[in-house]
Amino acid sequence: MPFQHPETIGYGHVVESYVTRTYGGLPRYLVLNGGRFLSPRWWHTTRFTRHLLNDAAAITDEELEALLGYEWRSRLTAAWLIGVDRRERFREHIGDLLLASEVCYSGSAYCFALARFGTHADAGILATYLDRYLPRTDLHYDQPTALGALLRLDAHLDTHHADRFTEPDGLWDEWVKGVGRLGYASSTPAELRRWTDLHCDFANGWTRT
Repeated sequence: MPFQHPETIGYGHVVESYVTRTYGGLPRYLVLNGGRFLSPRWWHTTRFTRHLLNDAAAITDEELEALLGYEWRSRLTAAWLIGVDRRERFREHIGDLLLASEVCYSGSAYCFALARFGTHADAGILATYLDRYLPRTDLHYDQPTALGALLRLDAHLDTHHADRFTEPDGLWDEWVKGVGRLGYASSTPAELRRWTDLHCDFANGWTRT
């Protein structure tokens, strides 16, 4: 998918307004990516969360599209805003970006948005991603985050999409072994589900729905 600076389509304000706004000296995208807002000892959590909620409700679809068409920081932030506000009309676009895996870091935000939407269609997108990328034992992309999101959806939908990935000596175990040889540490599926739950429960506690 082509990259386009928002300035070229008349939305030059969106990066400064939504992506690089700072909290405790850190830009929003970095706070979102690192999960600092989950720490009760971070002094800026209340202000950060209030602004995130307000922006998720106020940003227009056109502004979100402008962010999704740019680089990883903008895509990550846009996906978070989409997930917080549960704008399910972006499901297909988010799914396409996840499957394309063009840039770093933003994939975790796509998985968050799909987990927040919480439907069978979202589980299908995550399963398709895992079918495509778990066999790639040479790539450490967003496989862990996707599995955590799918496990959460299975629990909420009473489905078993993740079972075929997590069975002993299945795709997940083989992927863990492969990336382990490249020096990457891996968490258990239960730990990945817990991380997704932390993010989604955080959003559930602050949003209107």
